[in-house]
Amino acid sequence: MSKNENGLQVLPEQNDNMLVFGSLANFENAQRMAKSLCSSTIVPKNYQGETNLANCIVALEMANRIRMSPLMVMQNLYIVNGNPGWSSKFLIAALNVSGRFSPLRYEWKGEEPKDNWGCRAWATDKEGEKLLGAWVTIDMAKKEGWFGKAGSKWQTMPQLMLQYRAGAFFARTYAPEIGMGLQTAEELADVGEVVESTYIDMSEKVQREIDQNANSESLSMKESAQEKEGVKETSPVGEQNKPKWMQD
Repeated sequence: MSKNENGLQVLPEQNDNMLVFGSLANFENAQRMAKSLCSSTIVPKNYQGETNLANCIVALEMANRIRMSPLMVMQNLYIVNGNPGWSSKFLIAALNVSGRFSPLRYEWKGEEPKDNWGCRAWATDKEGEKLLGAWVTIDMAKKEGWFGKAGSKWQTMPQLMLQYRAGAFFARTYAPEIGMGLQTAEELADVGEVVESTYIDMSEKVQREIDQNANSESLSMKESAQEKEGVKETSPVGEQNKPKWMQD
């Protein structure tokens, strides 16, 4: 394990022998490492104790995939409203150490603290091309409902939140694999009531359909039986066309 120019620990290039779920041997090795980690009091509480052994294994897998220290992953992965998310500063750091871009820089527009005040992140790739992120403004924060939430950091530290959000937008646009599809913890907090899935109990509706189908089948069977019974009660073939006095 080595350190980059920013002092962040970076794992060597990933191979199949490092993937936790790549083989049974890898998984068993990960379990042993996870047991050591979950017995530590330095790791966050979500990873402490035998009951959180699985959380440690997942953290090891994520660390391998983004080539970061497992401890750094544990310290920067948060659960907000039941959803995992990176801290914004960690996502930006992971982007900076990826080697694909120059360190992120920020461009500003508008007038502080008016609604037109905004920020966007930018960097250059290996070919020297300047890559521009999306603009994030106070007006956007208000329209999206981030600014007015109770306890929102947008009201107390708007400059930092603009930079965090601009960095997250840049990462998802140009290097979504670095964040592994996860939102930042700050984004999850801003839209907490939206990200939680809604459970719909369909059991009652399904049971009604089953009962209706069962009733339909019973009715069909009854009608079929009546039809068969009616055929049995009719006169034999040849007798039906005879006058009644001849049938007797």
